[in-house]
Amino acid sequence: MSEPGSLLRSLSGRSTARNFHSHVINEIGAGVISGRYPIGSVLPNDAELMADFEVSRTVLREALKTLEAKGLLEARPKVGTKVSQRNRWNLYDPQVLAWHLDAPADEEFLTGMQEVRRALEPLAAGQAAKRRSADQIRLMLYWIRQMETSLSSAQNFVLADFELHRIIADAAHNPFLRALYGVIELSHAFAYQRLVLQPDEEALLPFLDKHRALVTRIEYGDEAGAREAMLDTIAHDCAKALLR
Repeated sequence: MSEPGSLLRSLSGRSTARNFHSHVINEIGAGVISGRYPIGSVLPNDAELMADFEVSRTVLREALKTLEAKGLLEARPKVGTKVSQRNRWNLYDPQVLAWHLDAPADEEFLTGMQEVRRALEPLAAGQAAKRRSADQIRLMLYWIRQMETSLSSAQNFVLADFELHRIIADAAHNPFLRALYGVIELSHAFAYQRLVLQPDEEALLPFLDKHRALVTRIEYGDEAGAREAMLDTIAHDCAKALLR
């Protein structure tokens, strides 16, 4: 399973070590999302896939089962393993979301992701303003300080930004809002991808200012202000994502 933050850590181009099982999952999963394995098509048979990936039948079958659980594949008797229709894909699965980062641009997907954030993250911020603990406020302020000291490292800056959003979701004390972690991480990856590859400290300052204002509203218990501040941060993220 993909760990929170792993997609953002990969933005610099440094690859992470994978075992055979996760390699097969990643290659086939990314292939489905990118269209290399088209929707409705039947995957090559086991013998071909085992040869392509140089893995055993056991490793291959376990990888295919994992992708079936994510809704990307479905095994059909006497037919083989087919690529599922898009409406079966589990778009709250962090790995399924992450594979969209390098896939061809999909306007419907990007619009939907932004709409989900605008609908639910302001709710989380408003609830956090009412329900946050003193420890959670200290953590939010900690991640703001990490953003302040990471202006020369966009990679560290975006990780601090993401952790701040995770704390806010936790402070809302709503388990369904925590399910947004993958959506939030992918949205941040789209917004920061260019800045990680082409560092620009000045371009990071507006991100910092908007998040500082957001934490201030939550710290003051200003529910309406926190919602508005979250909408402002999301609008900025979305605008930057369009420039990638």
